[in-house]
Amino acid sequence: MTTAKSIGTHQGRSVDEVVLDSAQARVAIMSYGCVIRDWRIPTGGREVPCVLGFEDFAPYPEHSKSFGIIAGRVANRTARGQFTLAGRSFQLPVNNGPNHLHGGPEGLGKRLWEMEPDGPEAVILRYHSPDGEMGYPGAVNFEVRFALAGATLHCQMTGRPDRPTPINLAQHNYYNLGSTDTVLDHRLQVAAARYTPVDDTQIPTGAFAPVAGTVLDFRTEARVGDLDPAGEGADHNLVLDAERDPAAPAAQLTALDTGLTLKLWTDQPGIQLFTAKPMQITHPGHDGALYGPFGGLCLEPQHFPDSLNQPDWPSIISTPDAPYRQDLSLRIR
Repeated sequence: MTTAKSIGTHQGRSVDEVVLDSAQARVAIMSYGCVIRDWRIPTGGREVPCVLGFEDFAPYPEHSKSFGIIAGRVANRTARGQFTLAGRSFQLPVNNGPNHLHGGPEGLGKRLWEMEPDGPEAVILRYHSPDGEMGYPGAVNFEVRFALAGATLHCQMTGRPDRPTPINLAQHNYYNLGSTDTVLDHRLQVAAARYTPVDDTQIPTGAFAPVAGTVLDFRTEARVGDLDPAGEGADHNLVLDAERDPAAPAAQLTALDTGLTLKLWTDQPGIQLFTAKPMQITHPGHDGALYGPFGGLCLEPQHFPDSLNQPDWPSIISTPDAPYRQDLSLRIR
Protein backbone atom coordinates (compact mmCIF):
# COMPACT_ATOMS: atom_id res chain seq x y z
CA MET A 1 0.00 0.00 0.00
CA THR A 2 0.99 3.67 -0.33
CA THR A 3 1.35 5.85 2.75
CA ALA A 4 2.31 9.51 3.06
CA LYS A 5 3.52 11.76 5.85
CA SER A 6 5.41 14.98 6.51
CA ILE A 7 9.02 14.34 7.54
CA GLY A 8 10.29 17.91 7.90
CA THR A 9 10.22 21.41 6.50
CA HIS A 10 12.33 23.20 3.91
CA GLN A 11 12.21 26.96 3.36
CA GLY A 12 8.98 27.09 5.37
CA ARG A 13 7.23 24.33 3.41
CA SER A 14 6.46 20.76 4.37
CA VAL A 15 8.66 17.98 3.02
CA ASP A 16 6.44 14.97 2.41
CA GLU A 17 7.29 11.33 1.97
CA VAL A 18 5.47 8.41 0.41
CA VAL A 19 6.40 4.82 1.22
CA LEU A 20 5.79 2.23 -1.50
CA ASP A 21 5.53 -1.17 0.14
CA SER A 22 5.32 -4.69 -1.24
CA ALA A 23 6.15 -8.10 0.15
CA GLN A 24 9.55 -7.86 -1.57
CA ALA A 25 10.61 -4.23 -1.08
CA ARG A 26 9.95 -1.00 0.76
CA VAL A 27 10.88 2.29 -0.95
CA ALA A 28 10.61 5.72 0.70
CA ILE A 29 10.42 8.73 -1.67
CA MET A 30 10.57 12.39 -0.61
CA SER A 31 9.03 15.44 -2.24
CA TYR A 32 12.43 17.14 -1.83
CA GLY A 33 14.29 16.46 -5.07
CA CYS A 34 12.23 13.33 -5.84
CA VAL A 35 14.76 11.65 -3.54
CA ILE A 36 14.65 7.91 -2.98
CA ARG A 37 15.52 8.26 0.69
CA ASP A 38 15.50 4.58 1.61
CA TRP A 39 15.13 1.24 -0.17
CA ARG A 40 14.88 -1.86 2.01
CA ILE A 41 14.86 -5.51 0.95
CA PRO A 42 13.90 -8.26 3.40
CA THR A 43 16.54 -10.99 3.35
CA GLY A 44 18.34 -13.15 5.86
CA GLY A 45 15.92 -12.28 8.63
CA ARG A 46 16.46 -8.51 8.35
CA GLU A 47 15.74 -5.56 6.07
CA VAL A 48 18.88 -4.57 4.16
CA PRO A 49 19.25 -0.87 3.18
CA CYS A 50 20.27 -0.85 -0.48
CA VAL A 51 20.78 2.89 -1.16
CA LEU A 52 22.73 5.50 0.77
CA GLY A 53 20.66 8.07 2.61
CA PHE A 54 19.63 9.47 5.97
CA GLU A 55 16.98 8.48 8.49
CA ASP A 56 15.06 11.76 8.12
CA PHE A 57 15.03 14.87 5.94
CA ALA A 58 17.04 17.28 8.09
CA PRO A 59 20.60 16.27 6.97
CA TYR A 60 19.88 16.39 3.23
CA PRO A 61 20.44 20.08 2.37
CA GLU A 62 23.88 20.09 4.05
CA HIS A 63 25.21 16.54 3.89
CA SER A 64 23.72 14.81 0.85
CA LYS A 65 25.91 14.26 -2.19
CA SER A 66 22.95 14.06 -4.55
CA PHE A 67 21.74 10.94 -2.71
CA GLY A 68 18.75 9.51 -4.59
CA ILE A 69 17.80 12.70 -6.46
CA ILE A 70 16.38 13.30 -9.91
CA ALA A 71 19.22 15.39 -11.35
CA GLY A 72 18.41 18.11 -13.88
CA ARG A 73 17.31 20.10 -15.81
CA VAL A 74 20.56 18.86 -17.35
CA ALA A 75 22.31 16.13 -15.38
CA ASN A 76 26.07 15.68 -15.34
CA ARG A 77 28.51 18.38 -16.49
CA THR A 78 28.21 21.18 -19.01
CA ALA A 79 31.55 22.77 -19.87
CA ARG A 80 31.92 26.24 -18.32
CA GLY A 81 28.14 26.28 -17.95
CA GLN A 82 27.85 27.54 -21.52
CA PHE A 83 25.85 26.48 -24.55
CA THR A 84 24.23 27.94 -27.66
CA LEU A 85 20.67 27.28 -28.79
CA ALA A 86 19.13 28.73 -31.96
CA GLY A 87 21.95 31.24 -32.23
CA ARG A 88 21.59 32.52 -28.68
CA SER A 89 24.26 31.99 -26.02
CA PHE A 90 23.36 30.92 -22.48
CA GLN A 91 25.38 31.02 -19.27
CA LEU A 92 24.42 28.59 -16.52
CA PRO A 93 25.71 28.81 -12.94
CA VAL A 94 29.03 27.05 -12.37
CA ASN A 95 29.00 24.73 -9.36
CA ASN A 96 31.59 22.01 -10.07
CA GLY A 97 35.02 23.50 -10.62
CA PRO A 98 34.72 25.47 -13.86
CA ASN A 99 31.61 23.57 -14.95
CA HIS A 100 27.85 23.32 -14.43
CA LEU A 101 26.68 20.11 -12.72
CA HIS A 102 23.25 18.47 -12.29
CA GLY A 103 21.23 21.56 -13.15
CA GLY A 104 23.18 23.95 -10.93
CA PRO A 105 23.30 24.72 -7.20
CA GLU A 106 19.49 24.74 -7.03
CA GLY A 107 18.69 22.11 -9.64
CA LEU A 108 15.68 19.81 -9.64
CA GLY A 109 17.29 17.64 -6.99
CA LYS A 110 17.03 20.50 -4.47
CA ARG A 111 13.52 21.65 -5.26
CA LEU A 112 10.27 20.78 -3.51
CA TRP A 113 7.95 18.85 -5.79
CA GLU A 114 4.21 18.38 -5.48
CA MET A 115 3.46 14.78 -4.54
CA GLU A 116 0.35 12.65 -4.77
CA PRO A 117 -0.29 8.90 -4.52
CA ASP A 118 -1.36 7.21 -7.75
CA GLY A 119 -3.14 4.08 -6.73
CA PRO A 120 -1.97 1.69 -4.03
CA GLU A 121 1.63 1.19 -5.19
CA ALA A 122 2.63 4.34 -7.10
CA VAL A 123 3.29 8.03 -6.59
CA ILE A 124 3.51 11.00 -8.97
CA LEU A 125 5.71 14.04 -8.33
CA ARG A 126 5.33 17.27 -10.31
CA TYR A 127 7.41 20.41 -10.55
CA HIS A 128 6.95 23.56 -12.65
CA SER A 129 10.33 25.02 -13.57
CA PRO A 130 9.86 28.63 -14.70
CA ASP A 131 11.56 30.30 -17.64
CA GLY A 132 15.11 31.26 -16.68
CA GLU A 133 15.42 29.00 -13.64
CA MET A 134 19.13 28.20 -13.21
CA GLY A 135 19.73 30.00 -16.50
CA TYR A 136 17.73 27.64 -18.70
CA PRO A 137 15.38 28.98 -21.38
CA GLY A 138 11.68 28.21 -21.30
CA ALA A 139 9.29 26.88 -18.70
CA VAL A 140 9.03 23.12 -18.20
CA ASN A 141 6.43 21.00 -16.45
CA PHE A 142 8.25 17.99 -15.03
CA GLU A 143 6.57 14.81 -13.85
CA VAL A 144 8.13 11.71 -12.29
CA ARG A 145 6.11 8.58 -11.58
CA PHE A 146 7.44 5.81 -9.35
CA ALA A 147 5.59 2.49 -9.25
CA LEU A 148 6.60 -0.53 -7.20
CA ALA A 149 5.67 -3.97 -8.55
CA GLY A 150 7.02 -6.70 -6.32
CA ALA A 151 10.80 -6.18 -6.27
CA THR A 152 10.84 -3.84 -9.28
CA LEU A 153 10.66 -0.07 -9.12
CA HIS A 154 9.57 1.59 -12.36
CA CYS A 155 10.45 5.23 -12.86
CA GLN A 156 9.01 7.30 -15.70
CA MET A 157 10.26 10.88 -16.14
CA THR A 158 8.73 13.46 -18.46
CA GLY A 159 9.35 17.12 -19.19
CA ARG A 160 6.99 19.26 -21.25
CA PRO A 161 8.57 22.58 -22.27
CA ASP A 162 6.86 25.64 -23.71
CA ARG A 163 9.75 26.18 -26.17
CA PRO A 164 12.93 24.34 -27.25
CA THR A 165 15.18 23.76 -24.25
CA PRO A 166 17.72 21.17 -23.09
CA ILE A 167 16.57 18.39 -20.76
CA ASN A 168 18.64 15.44 -19.57
CA LEU A 169 17.46 13.86 -16.32
CA ALA A 170 19.21 11.20 -14.24
CA GLN A 171 18.06 9.14 -11.27
CA HIS A 172 21.01 9.32 -8.85
CA ASN A 173 20.93 6.51 -6.29
CA TYR A 174 24.12 5.46 -4.54
CA TYR A 175 23.86 1.69 -4.21
CA ASN A 176 25.40 -0.51 -1.55
CA LEU A 177 23.69 -3.90 -1.48
CA GLY A 178 25.88 -5.46 1.20
CA SER A 179 26.84 -5.09 4.84
CA THR A 180 30.42 -3.89 4.27
CA ASP A 181 31.63 -0.29 4.35
CA THR A 182 32.51 -0.16 0.65
CA VAL A 183 31.30 -1.49 -2.68
CA LEU A 184 34.74 -2.76 -3.69
CA ASP A 185 33.57 -6.36 -3.17
CA HIS A 186 30.44 -5.83 -5.27
CA ARG A 187 30.44 -7.42 -8.71
CA LEU A 188 29.31 -5.30 -11.65
CA GLN A 189 28.42 -5.91 -15.28
CA VAL A 190 27.49 -3.20 -17.82
CA ALA A 191 26.63 -3.68 -21.50
CA ALA A 192 29.15 -1.07 -22.64
CA ALA A 193 32.25 -1.66 -24.75
CA ARG A 194 33.10 2.06 -24.97
CA TYR A 195 33.26 5.15 -22.81
CA THR A 196 33.75 8.89 -23.29
CA PRO A 197 37.25 9.99 -22.15
CA VAL A 198 37.41 13.28 -20.26
CA ASP A 199 39.82 16.14 -19.61
CA ASP A 200 41.12 17.15 -16.19
CA THR A 201 37.81 18.89 -15.37
CA GLN A 202 35.71 15.80 -16.23
CA ILE A 203 34.48 17.19 -19.56
CA PRO A 204 34.39 14.68 -22.46
CA THR A 205 36.92 15.20 -25.23
CA GLY A 206 34.32 14.22 -27.84
CA ALA A 207 35.92 10.86 -28.59
CA PHE A 208 34.75 7.33 -27.83
CA ALA A 209 37.33 4.87 -26.50
CA PRO A 210 37.27 1.14 -25.71
CA VAL A 211 36.86 0.15 -22.08
CA ALA A 212 39.29 -2.74 -22.56
CA GLY A 213 42.25 -2.43 -20.21
CA THR A 214 40.64 0.28 -18.06
CA VAL A 215 38.91 0.39 -14.67
CA LEU A 216 35.67 0.61 -16.69
CA ASP A 217 35.79 -2.80 -18.35
CA PHE A 218 32.67 -4.42 -16.95
CA ARG A 219 31.62 -6.11 -20.19
CA THR A 220 31.76 -9.35 -18.20
CA GLU A 221 30.96 -9.40 -14.50
CA ALA A 222 33.93 -8.30 -12.40
CA ARG A 223 34.66 -7.33 -8.81
CA VAL A 224 34.84 -3.53 -8.59
CA GLY A 225 38.02 -3.63 -6.49
CA ASP A 226 39.76 -6.04 -8.84
CA LEU A 227 39.43 -3.66 -11.79
CA ASP A 228 40.63 -0.75 -9.66
CA PRO A 229 43.44 -2.14 -7.47
CA ALA A 230 45.10 1.28 -7.18
CA GLY A 231 41.90 2.88 -5.90
CA GLU A 232 41.73 5.44 -8.72
CA GLY A 233 37.95 5.61 -8.62
CA ALA A 234 35.61 6.01 -11.57
CA ASP A 235 33.43 8.92 -12.65
CA HIS A 236 32.86 8.26 -16.33
CA ASN A 237 30.10 7.89 -18.89
CA LEU A 238 29.78 4.39 -20.30
CA VAL A 239 28.35 4.22 -23.82
CA LEU A 240 25.73 1.49 -23.81
CA ASP A 241 25.93 -0.96 -26.68
CA ALA A 242 23.37 0.09 -29.26
CA GLU A 243 22.74 -3.52 -30.33
CA ARG A 244 22.26 -4.92 -26.82
CA ASP A 245 19.22 -7.07 -26.06
CA PRO A 246 16.58 -4.63 -24.72
CA ALA A 247 15.07 -7.43 -22.62
CA ALA A 248 18.36 -7.93 -20.79
CA PRO A 249 19.47 -5.50 -18.09
CA ALA A 250 21.87 -2.79 -19.18
CA ALA A 251 23.67 -3.12 -15.86
CA GLN A 252 23.77 -5.62 -13.02
CA LEU A 253 25.31 -5.21 -9.55
CA THR A 254 25.66 -8.00 -6.98
CA ALA A 255 26.75 -8.09 -3.33
CA LEU A 256 28.00 -11.56 -2.51
CA ASP A 257 27.63 -11.21 1.25
CA THR A 258 23.87 -10.53 1.13
CA GLY A 259 23.18 -12.30 -2.16
CA LEU A 260 21.25 -9.26 -3.41
CA THR A 261 21.40 -8.24 -7.08
CA LEU A 262 20.35 -4.99 -8.72
CA LYS A 263 19.23 -5.19 -12.34
CA LEU A 264 18.76 -1.97 -14.32
CA TRP A 265 16.88 -1.44 -17.59
CA THR A 266 17.03 1.91 -19.39
CA ASP A 267 16.19 3.55 -22.71
CA GLN A 268 19.06 6.05 -22.37
CA PRO A 269 22.30 5.88 -24.43
CA GLY A 270 24.71 6.09 -21.50
CA ILE A 271 25.26 5.28 -17.83
CA GLN A 272 27.46 7.43 -15.63
CA LEU A 273 29.47 5.14 -13.34
CA PHE A 274 30.64 6.83 -10.14
CA THR A 275 32.36 4.80 -7.42
CA ALA A 276 32.46 7.68 -4.91
CA LYS A 277 36.19 7.66 -4.13
CA PRO A 278 36.12 11.21 -2.64
CA MET A 279 33.06 10.66 -0.46
CA GLN A 280 33.35 11.46 3.25
CA ILE A 281 29.98 12.04 4.95
CA THR A 282 30.18 13.05 8.61
CA HIS A 283 26.48 12.68 9.41
CA PRO A 284 25.30 9.12 10.17
CA GLY A 285 23.31 7.46 7.42
CA HIS A 286 21.03 4.43 7.45
CA ASP A 287 21.49 2.20 10.49
CA GLY A 288 24.15 4.61 11.77
CA ALA A 289 26.56 4.03 8.87
CA LEU A 290 29.21 6.64 8.09
CA TYR A 291 29.70 6.82 4.34
CA GLY A 292 33.35 7.06 3.33
CA PRO A 293 35.35 6.51 0.12
CA PHE A 294 33.78 3.86 -2.14
CA GLY A 295 30.84 3.65 0.26
CA GLY A 296 28.35 3.54 -2.60
CA LEU A 297 28.20 3.18 -6.36
CA CYS A 298 26.11 5.25 -8.78
CA LEU A 299 24.70 3.94 -12.04
CA GLU A 300 23.05 6.99 -13.62
CA PRO A 301 21.23 6.38 -16.93
CA GLN A 302 21.27 9.55 -19.04
CA HIS A 303 22.47 11.19 -22.22
CA PHE A 304 26.19 11.86 -22.45
CA PRO A 305 27.90 14.60 -20.40
CA ASP A 306 28.33 17.98 -22.10
CA SER A 307 25.99 16.92 -24.92
CA LEU A 308 25.08 20.58 -25.42
CA ASN A 309 28.59 21.22 -26.74
CA GLN A 310 28.95 18.01 -28.75
CA PRO A 311 26.88 18.47 -31.94
CA ASP A 312 27.64 14.95 -33.22
CA TRP A 313 26.13 13.30 -30.14
CA PRO A 314 22.43 12.55 -29.59
CA SER A 315 20.56 15.79 -28.98
CA ILE A 316 19.09 16.67 -25.58
CA ILE A 317 16.88 19.48 -26.93
CA SER A 318 13.21 18.94 -26.13
CA THR A 319 10.34 20.88 -27.68
CA PRO A 320 6.57 21.23 -27.17
CA ASP A 321 6.08 18.79 -30.05
CA ALA A 322 8.81 16.40 -28.87
CA PRO A 323 8.77 16.49 -25.06
CA TYR A 324 11.25 14.70 -22.85
CA ARG A 325 10.69 11.15 -21.62
CA GLN A 326 12.85 8.56 -19.89
CA ASP A 327 11.89 5.09 -18.72
CA LEU A 328 13.90 3.29 -16.06
CA SER A 329 13.31 0.02 -14.22
CA LEU A 330 15.27 -1.12 -11.17
CA ARG A 331 14.95 -4.53 -9.53
CA ILE A 332 16.69 -5.57 -6.32
CA ARG A 333 16.22 -9.07 -4.97
